[in-house]
Amino acid sequence: MIPKRLRPINDRVRVRYVKNPGGVSDVLQVAPEERALLEILERDPRYALGAYEFTRLAVTYASEVVFATGTHVTGRELLEAIRQFARERYGVMAPEVLRAWGVHTTDDFGEIVFNLVDQKLLSKTDEDSKEDFREVYSFDEAFDTASYWRELLESR
Repeated sequence: MIPKRLRPINDRVRVRYVKNPGGVSDVLQVAPEERALLEILERDPRYALGAYEFTRLAVTYASEVVFATGTHVTGRELLEAIRQFARERYGVMAPEVLRAWGVHTTDDFGEIVFNLVDQKLLSKTDEDSKEDFREVYSFDEAFDTASYWRELLESR
């Protein structure tokens, strides 16, 4: 949620400090896409900013690395890329990082993706739906520590 002292104004966020002896408010420049993320957080505070940034990076990772198509990926494809990307980026700490962001199930990623779609930060096809993300895998199984180490050793 955007703190009360931060208020979006066009493509800026006005920052008011409690102790400002000069009485002049400082202005912080914010890119339009960052402003859009702040608006999502204000509307739906269930997930941390990191969850949205990670998901946007995972979409790129899915289309350019995992499936190497450079085009649209399905919800299930994105979830597989998210699993791989989280393991690559955070290792055995991946499930803890996701939980710290408020992400506990694959359904949560569906909510995040569609919040980004609603804000026009991602696009979707007519066939895409939140149902594509429903209970695809459990985090306990997908981020199992033993399988992480096994996969890491096999890749060497």
